[in-house]
Amino acid sequence: MDVLSSTRNGPADASSEEDGRAIPLPGGHEEGLVTQAPAGEAAPAPQGELVEPGRALALADFSPPSVSAGERLVRLAYSLGISGSALTAPFRKPAKPRLLATVANPLPGSKVAGTALRAGHFLVHGVKAPIAQIDFGGAARMAPPLERVVHSFSWLADLEASAPREQAAPVAERIIAAWLSANAKIPSRPGKGPAWSVANAGTRELNWLVHAPLILSGTDKALRAKVLTTLGETARWLDRNVGRAEDPLGEVAGWCGIVAAGLLLPDGKPRRLYGEAGLIRALGELVGDDGGVLSRSPLCQMEAISLLVRLRACYHALRRDPPQALEAILALLVPPLLTLVHGDGSLGSWQGSWAIDAAELAALVSASGVRTRPLRDVRQWGYQRVTAQKGLLLFDGAPPPLARHARGGCASTLAFEFSHAGQRIVVNCGGASCAGGLVPVRLEQGLRASAAHSTLVIDDANSTAVLINGRIGSGVSEVEIDRRTQVSEKGAGATRLEASHNGYASRYGLTHRRILILRDDGTELRGEDLLVPSGGKGKKGKVGFAIRFHLGPGIDVGLSEDGQGAGLALPDGSYWQFRSGGGQVTVEESLWVDGHGRPQPVQQLVLQGLVSRGGGNFAWLLKKMG
Repeated sequence: MDVLSSTRNGPADASSEEDGRAIPLPGGHEEGLVTQAPAGEAAPAPQGELVEPGRALALADFSPPSVSAGERLVRLAYSLGISGSALTAPFRKPAKPRLLATVANPLPGSKVAGTALRAGHFLVHGVKAPIAQIDFGGAARMAPPLERVVHSFSWLADLEASAPREQAAPVAERIIAAWLSANAKIPSRPGKGPAWSVANAGTRELNWLVHAPLILSGTDKALRAKVLTTLGETARWLDRNVGRAEDPLGEVAGWCGIVAAGLLLPDGKPRRLYGEAGLIRALGELVGDDGGVLSRSPLCQMEAISLLVRLRACYHALRRDPPQALEAILALLVPPLLTLVHGDGSLGSWQGSWAIDAAELAALVSASGVRTRPLRDVRQWGYQRVTAQKGLLLFDGAPPPLARHARGGCASTLAFEFSHAGQRIVVNCGGASCAGGLVPVRLEQGLRASAAHSTLVIDDANSTAVLINGRIGSGVSEVEIDRRTQVSEKGAGATRLEASHNGYASRYGLTHRRILILRDDGTELRGEDLLVPSGGKGKKGKVGFAIRFHLGPGIDVGLSEDGQGAGLALPDGSYWQFRSGGGQVTVEESLWVDGHGRPQPVQQLVLQGLVSRGGGNFAWLLKKMG
């Protein structure tokens, strides 16, 4: 079965599951086979920890900046609708629109995308869109990735990176003039076209202020005045509408735009005080205890870091220190992101993300100024990272994000990725969030499905329902996870992960339990997938299952003669063996989205068959040979 074939959404299971009993994998076996445990031999499963949805940081964790009683009064008055000029200088005319400082852009863009802009095209995830054919008014909807780039003006960084200012400025002027003409009337509230979502408006305000030298350095004085006027109007619109953001990250973007305007536009102190308090509160609702955003998306994690890095540059332009809480949250955001980075420096494919290029990630981390190591166990965010010399295991050990946080949410619970010496061996397909570029929009749903991840699937159903617009429905509500180190009789060390989820319990009466054991030298990964009756007594009948192992790019696969294993020849010349504990292994086509958002044809190993509703277990081994 093709990984991108239509899947049925599994319903929720809110009932508690009975603790299953796991069949242990043999610890000291050195051959290329996984043996079944003798019948009746079972050991109590380790006491796992219930992984709940991440708790957002409260104001007690990060309080708004400390201000005087007078400033608190100003902040309150501004929040009630009194203008900044009336509060800062009540007896003079409001100041003319102007910028108080020039911001140094901390995040360089893509020179390739900037060159395409100068040639007359937006270049987004490999697809060229002629600027002359863009409907900036939003009547004709664009693909979501292009829509975000166009209306957030994130392309300004690309244009700036591609040429000296005198060459890039005329291009920026032409595009912004067309955009202003199409958006001459600002709607009263969000929802009147993609340009006026809170996320796009806030990010656009921030980008216009950061890249002001590029869009205000031309000779067209009328355009310059219009841009400055629109900056003020957008800031006032955000003041009124930031609370109507489409999701928590969109609200953070809105508050960043408000704070940046408060810093760089005249009479801005009341807006800055108001915005700083709102921003810290919104960040507290976005970020979990361990620093992971509650959407569980590495892309959202990167976007949050990017917003704060650019906002901090606005403070530095005025030689002001940003609030301590902002710096503290930025320091929290970076380590979880590094948790999902493979040995080649690029990103793992989780919750709609793709294998984002190592250089892009490195530039973002460098700009943050945070020097840290990856977190090993990001339990609230939901990911586990196991390093074993050149081997690296990434594991999703939590429920999908709550619906209000989800962006490109995926049914990926208990999926894993595995790489060795920078070579990706087992991957997830990834790329749902860049659908609309070279990844067709019609594939988005399939890329978010359980079958697009390296995990077990029952009856072609998703462990959590995959809905439209990146949302998710009912399904996995509880995950129990246990992590420990172990030593075999021969003295070889290993890290053992054991986790279970209840996404299939309501419909099929089965709990999926997965055990992964990575040897400390990184050359052997043992696994066992168990289906355990969730109600104590198994139901009658059988149900289909499939355990999928999506393989990295460039891997040549050869099935063994007995059909119970396969040989994997990697691009670096190494050779790995995959063996099942008794089931038949097949090879099917799949795809993997690379660092540039391009779908690459790959293969997948599939261990599938029928299993009794009374439960079953399926062992497998991945081992480096030679």
